[in-house]
Amino acid sequence: MATAVCAALVLSLPGCATPAAAPPAASEAPAKVEKNADTGIAKLTLTQRGIDRLELKTEPVTAGSGTEIKLPYGALMYDANGKTWVYTNPAPRVYERQELAVSRVEAGVVTATAGPPAGTQVVTVGAAELFGAEFNTGK
Repeated sequence: MATAVCAALVLSLPGCATPAAAPPAASEAPAKVEKNADTGIAKLTLTQRGIDRLELKTEPVTAGSGTEIKLPYGALMYDANGKTWVYTNPAPRVYERQELAVSRVEAGVVTATAGPPAGTQVVTVGAAELFGAEFNTGK
């Protein structure tokens, strides 16, 4: 019994416990942000772990009547100046902010006269977190 008690005490000591997982290295940052010097708009490249943590979801832009496009209201973002934006997903794990010219919002659908072409994937869940990563609002 004394042996069991000693073993329990030794295993409960912090120095003897299993070491905690090391924090991710700087090279394993969940997002890499590359600003375009001309436009000021960044390309964000996320790790798969970053995408999973944000639970990002995308849906395609659809064609409207004439030159209009339609997209889910959840994709629409407003900046501090009232400009409207969406985050596109042009390549796996890559996200870019694109301006949108909204003509109306009705029944959860945004109709725009300018923005990403039909078929482009836009972020519908997690766009605010991408915005925060782009502008480094977490620090």
